[in-house]
Amino acid sequence: MMFDVNLSDGGRVVTITRSGQPPARFHAVWLRDNAWDPATRAPGNGQRLITLADIPRDTHVSAASVEAGQMILVFEPENKTVRYDIDELLTQRYDQTKPRRPGWTAEQVKPWDAGLMGSVPVASLPHIQVHEASKHAWLEQVARYGFGKLTDGPVRDGALFEVVDLFGYVRETNYGRNFEVRTEVNPTNLAYTGLGLQAHTDNPYRDPVPTVQVLYCLESSAAGGENMVVDGFACALRLRDENPESFDLLTRYCARFEYAGEAGVRLQSRRPMIELAPDGELVGIRFNNRSAAAITEVPFDEMEAYYAAYRHFAEIIDDETMEVTFRLNPGESFVLDNTRVLHARKGYSGAGTRWLQGCYADKDGLYSTLAAMQSRREAAE
Repeated sequence: MMFDVNLSDGGRVVTITRSGQPPARFHAVWLRDNAWDPATRAPGNGQRLITLADIPRDTHVSAASVEAGQMILVFEPENKTVRYDIDELLTQRYDQTKPRRPGWTAEQVKPWDAGLMGSVPVASLPHIQVHEASKHAWLEQVARYGFGKLTDGPVRDGALFEVVDLFGYVRETNYGRNFEVRTEVNPTNLAYTGLGLQAHTDNPYRDPVPTVQVLYCLESSAAGGENMVVDGFACALRLRDENPESFDLLTRYCARFEYAGEAGVRLQSRRPMIELAPDGELVGIRFNNRSAAAITEVPFDEMEAYYAAYRHFAEIIDDETMEVTFRLNPGESFVLDNTRVLHARKGYSGAGTRWLQGCYADKDGLYSTLAAMQSRREAAE
């Protein structure tokens, strides 16, 4: 495919034109900062070897040419020649206007509701432990939908760590490396009782919040107790569409969360229930009525409207059309993105036993594993 490269603004702007596509402009300082020559980036790990202070303020391009799909630029006043793969460079173009409504989501994220019930991401744990292609496919679904189920696992204490080993490392908390979920007398945390639980995200009182949760079933003879998941992103987008003012309130003001259920522990955080990045991307949900502290960040004149928005959001979360329900049997588990997917449990009877183990991990490990597998796949093609 033919490319043309032109300089403008005294060499401070480089424009790449490819037939049939709009031109892409790049600033000279951006191109210099993102050069991949071995003097700029470490060949082994890609870490940058220079700082912005090492790039002259008056950086500009004095010459540009195209050769075999590569763009060759000469930077002044360094008199430095750098080659760029044009196809790769165009995947990083920023010269495009994309008006986005607050609450937009990344391309790989797919919001869902109860319609996903028949297509729950599921895989066999022993199978994906030895088959990378199947593991890659399952992790892609976890990244897309925010959760995934595993079957055929061993029924033994600590087996949940094998799930974390698929993609990362356990995040230890004051609960330990893992925690037990079963009926107890006089519990300090409602998760251990036979009552049903409202859909919620875990540990909103932590900063940073654990971004991945694993729940693993070891015993399940009690009636009921089905697990339920709700896509918090889908709920937030529905709130935005039904009442933009309510969406704005829950993104603009911080709620507060706290936990002090044991000696020597008092965890506190303040974050919006619906968190947006500065450019409006929907990046996180914190919703847990049990751990909510008094809301004090909202001005008096807006507090009633805030509570109305809070109620509306809760009603959407509680709507059965938003939930996916499944039962965990011994040796089965599920992984969820705790910054996006809320989970709950139906009530169960006291007859029989119900024993789950849980632990936390972080999304950076999951996404790193997924990206590394994708790179290996592309290199093999």
